[in-house]
Amino acid sequence: MVFRSPKRPTLAGQLLVFQLTVILVVLAAVAGVSLAQSQSVFAIEQGRRVTQLAESLAASDLVRGRLPAPAPAQTLAPEIQSSLERWQVSSVTIADAAGEVVASTNPLLIGTELPLADGVLEGRGWRGEIELGGRTELVGQAPVLGPEDGDEGPVVQLGVAVVGQEVPSPGALLAGDSPDLLLYLGIASTLGVAGSWMLARRIKRQTFGMEPREIAGLAEHREAMLYGIAEGVVALDLQHRVTLVNDVARRLLDLPESAVGRTLGELDLTARLRDVLTGTADGPDQVVLQGNRVLVVNRMPVAKDGRSLGSVATLRDRTELAQLERDLGSFRSTAEALRAQAHEFDNKLHTISGLIQIGEQEEVVQYIDALNRHRRSLDLSIAEPIRDKAIAALLMAKSAQASERRVRLDMVDGSALGPLEPEDSADVGTVLGNLVDNAVEAAARHADDAPLPRRSDSDGWVAVDIRESEGAVRITVHDSGPGVPLDTAGEVFAHGYTTKAAGGEHGIGLALTKLVCEHHGGSVTLENTAHGARFTAVLPLAAAPAARLELPIGEEPT
Repeated sequence: MVFRSPKRPTLAGQLLVFQLTVILVVLAAVAGVSLAQSQSVFAIEQGRRVTQLAESLAASDLVRGRLPAPAPAQTLAPEIQSSLERWQVSSVTIADAAGEVVASTNPLLIGTELPLADGVLEGRGWRGEIELGGRTELVGQAPVLGPEDGDEGPVVQLGVAVVGQEVPSPGALLAGDSPDLLLYLGIASTLGVAGSWMLARRIKRQTFGMEPREIAGLAEHREAMLYGIAEGVVALDLQHRVTLVNDVARRLLDLPESAVGRTLGELDLTARLRDVLTGTADGPDQVVLQGNRVLVVNRMPVAKDGRSLGSVATLRDRTELAQLERDLGSFRSTAEALRAQAHEFDNKLHTISGLIQIGEQEEVVQYIDALNRHRRSLDLSIAEPIRDKAIAALLMAKSAQASERRVRLDMVDGSALGPLEPEDSADVGTVLGNLVDNAVEAAARHADDAPLPRRSDSDGWVAVDIRESEGAVRITVHDSGPGVPLDTAGEVFAHGYTTKAAGGEHGIGLALTKLVCEHHGGSVTLENTAHGARFTAVLPLAAAPAARLELPIGEEPT
């Protein structure tokens, strides 16, 4: 046997039941207030009336004259019956001084004891509700005063005159208070039901027909998705206010817990990152620096039915990749050096093979001597002043690569660098490699754009100056390129500026350079000169204090 859980009411049904309940409660409250008001009005108005009628009856000479006489029931019957019809009341009753009914419009009461209030037999009047003849009446009781023996003698209380008006039922009170009240309540109920139904339909449309449990499930899935992915997610509305941020984005951007609901201007973000998040800096993937992290930001606008709702940006942390690139820099440089040297050796071996084949042995000897001299000059210019083997190998590899691009790489006179610790050597290699790569690219492109015919000395050049002083390494790289445009010179490191053609790395080299320098407590600066751009990086070594060092910049290399 299969047991099925009871079907849950829909959202529209729940809202309809809730609204109907509220309407019924309100109607009941209105009816209760109206009933209480009607009862109060009846007690005041009818109580005053029956009291006045009872006093009038008690003051009647006929009643005072016939009450002490024998057989008052027969003599007073016409008077009380006439009063009943004339006054339109429910009952008229007269009792003697002992409280026994002697005359009444209800014959069943004659001879019974009349329920009297305290003090009525002592000459005081009273009004209130009593049980009279099997029904509740609002009565006025007034003492009948007169001489004990006819017209002579002292005035005594001869009896009590009672005039009563039956208390109506609650329904009669409501109907009498407002004949149209039931109609009004019916109209209000109909309008309430119709309004509840329309509200339920509207909410149903706004929730895309989903029930509360479905909405809750959707919210749970969204939270699980946003907080389960490895990328940071930041959502903004049209006022650039943060509407959603997951834990990864909060960690990458160092955002406070109260970031949701605040605008970007209220958060501690760089101007570059704010431009990317707001769409001012357009582009699919933008490299930004936030704190000590290199981030790649992708922003997408969000629209629904042609109406803009804001934007969603995803953040990818490239810091670990940059660290990996730094660690693998020496291996990559070695591979590039081997590739460039293999290409160069192939060309030289082909030249030697050709000379041997044509029988020019003396030319072979002269060619080999020239190669040896070039090799010794390269060792003298790089290997001798740069005694750190990893940095020297990197420079030789970059020299071979520059030669392929028809760019001359020169070491500035006075350059000197001793052996470094492995970690310092890797960081210096990262900074040097990135700066040289950008310089070679700028010099080569500038030389290629020069008008033809070109002189041999019109090809590009890159000058490198490396010096170790006061516990820090200063690297200066100067190129013969066109320089950095003035509109981007102030933000090349924040933007991840690159001289490579579109489609390559998005400026990660300069961003990584700045990150490595600041991690060591140093700096990297840019200066446009008359012959291209000059980058100067200062890296305090591990043995030096972790503070930014301001070192003098040497003369411009030639």
